Amino acid sequence: MLPNILASQNVATPSMVPVNHDEKPEKFNGLNFKRWQEKMLFYLTTLNFARFLTENATTLSVGESNVQSLSAVDAWKHSNYLCQNYIMNSLHNSLYSVYRGFTTAKELWESLDRKYKSEDAGAKKFLVGRFLDFKMAYSRTVMSQVQEFQVLLHEI
Repeated sequence: MLPNILASQNVATPSMVPVNHDEKPEKFNGLNFKRWQEKMLFYLTTLNFARFLTENATTLSVGESNVQSLSAVDAWKHSNYLCQNYIMNSLHNSLYSVYRGFTTAKELWESLDRKYKSEDAGAKKFLVGRFLDFKMAYSRTVMSQVQEFQVLLHEI
């Protein structure tokens, strides 16, 4: 019979890995939305709030008034409030004023997504245009042009 190696050692499992909640994403100022969105999603996931970005509000059915159902609705509202305000507090002051009227984290997240994903798409079109127009020039070194081309490819 083999000894249980895992039982005798301190082995970190995913549930035991400490998470640093102090590491907040930088404030979103209207630029680099995709990067901010990914960082914010990760941050909300570490706080167990990511589900509020896709869930609709929990509501009571007609005539339903038991304590458990009321508690579930209250818990959802509280967690949604926290999630929404984590997002709001990661917005630059100029954007905070624009987005403060939403009632759920899902509405806020979808509104930011609609607004800034389309702007990211426009920036991509501009980069693709620069890529298609790229030409080598005799007046510059090959290495400098290759580096410029690599930067352009990386941005796309």
